[in-house]
Amino acid sequence: MRILYQLLVVLFMMLQGAAGKHFIPRPFNPCAAQNGRCFPGICRRPYYWVGTCVNGFSCCRRYVEV
Repeated sequence: MRILYQLLVVLFMMLQGAAGKHFIPRPFNPCAAQNGRCFPGICRRPYYWVGTCVNGFSCCRRYVEV
């Protein structure tokens, strides 16, 4: 019975790889989702503040001229 469970786990891992998905998902980074970067302190030009990073740094995003 234990072999059956191990075979199911191997099959599941193979299906995840075939689908192109990560078996262990990466942690969500809200700063990167907003096209921002983490800087210590305040945001300087040409960046502006959009939030706070997980480590306490400022999430800064570059100005986009239209």
